[in-house]
Amino acid sequence: MTRSPGLRKTLAEKFDDELKFFKGWIDKPKAVGSIVPTSSITAGKMASIVDPTSGLPVLEVGPGTGVITRAILAQGIKPENLYAVEYSTDFVRHLRQLYPGVNVIEGDAFNLDATLGDKRDLIFDSVISGVPLLNFPVAQRIAYVESLLDRIPAGRPIVQLTYGPLSPIPPGRGDYTVEHFHFVIRNIPPTQLWIYRRGAA
Repeated sequence: MTRSPGLRKTLAEKFDDELKFFKGWIDKPKAVGSIVPTSSITAGKMASIVDPTSGLPVLEVGPGTGVITRAILAQGIKPENLYAVEYSTDFVRHLRQLYPGVNVIEGDAFNLDATLGDKRDLIFDSVISGVPLLNFPVAQRIAYVESLLDRIPAGRPIVQLTYGPLSPIPPGRGDYTVEHFHFVIRNIPPTQLWIYRRGAA
């Protein structure tokens, strides 16, 4: 059976993404949560929280090779309205080549004021986070989600993926609510999605 050129290209791109992700994991295992990229199914579910009619930009944190970035754009977000913060220089270079219109910013997700620079006061519609929070202390995770919630309207969500069974942000430790969003078994490893908000949903 012969494969079409389009299928061969898709498979080659997927393999290339996985190689880049594995290299990132080898170089900086604490900054990369898995040895393979997020599945397109998980990416689509995470991107579904975005409201493309809000008129506000979207913040993606920890985009890696850009699988979730692609899903966000597929929701109807214009590239210039997407801000993607990535720690890895190699991933930043890859993302800028793959999505030239997206605002790809190299920096630390745990210090967003410094990382966003003159964009630090932007209000975003929602936040999609792929940062491997379980690699960091609980107090740092809580400060992280509080910082993100300061940048979105009350009631709007942050969606966070994790490979553990529980929310990486424990409930009752700050000004936020915790909601289980989805369990994606078709991901390696299987992934839990959690949502954090302030105010009414």
